Amino acid sequence: MIKKFLYLSPRILSILFILLLAMFSLDVFNEYQGISVIPALLMHLLPAMALALAVIIAWKWDLVGAIVFLGFAAWYIFAVGLDRHWSWYVTISLPSAIVGCLFIASWLQRKKNRI
Repeated sequence: MIKKFLYLSPRILSILFILLLAMFSLDVFNEYQGISVIPALLMHLLPAMALALAVIIAWKWDLVGAIVFLGFAAWYIFAVGLDRHWSWYVTISLPSAIVGCLFIASWLQRKKNRI
């Protein structure tokens, strides 16, 4: 039961997190008109697409998911700066860090079962 939870939870939560990030990119429709929406939308979707690629790789190699999601959480904090409201960090960095920690737990569980 725990083994299955540790395997599935980071994968499911990572997909939900990517959907959350993709949802934030929809604000381009308020700022851009016509054909200029396409490059702006693609630019806003780059982090979500990069994380989606990481999830595909992490489906087999948990440690990749752990490194990517924990790295993304740290990168986001430094990219937006430390002068933002706390909700910025809780909304993006915290879920990413939780997913990264769950990938570590899944990796440790799989490693323990091999020994």
